[in-house]
Amino acid sequence: MHDIVDLESRGIPGVFVATVQFEDGAVAQARALGAPAAAVYTEHPIQDRTDDEMLGIANAAFDALVARLTQN
Repeated sequence: MHDIVDLESRGIPGVFVATVQFEDGAVAQARALGAPAAAVYTEHPIQDRTDDEMLGIANAAFDALVARLTQN
């Protein structure tokens, strides 16, 4: 979260990615840093997923990531 907020403060688009399990914590952290960061949340858990499962999760998040990076 710190890195994304730092990048955004320099005018470099960034997106924070985490699983839905960490959404509340990420929102609170962004608020504490004074800058809500763009975020995309994926299904949880990701630990012990197969490569094919991770590819599916990444593909499912792709459009949201692009949208967050390109919105003004």
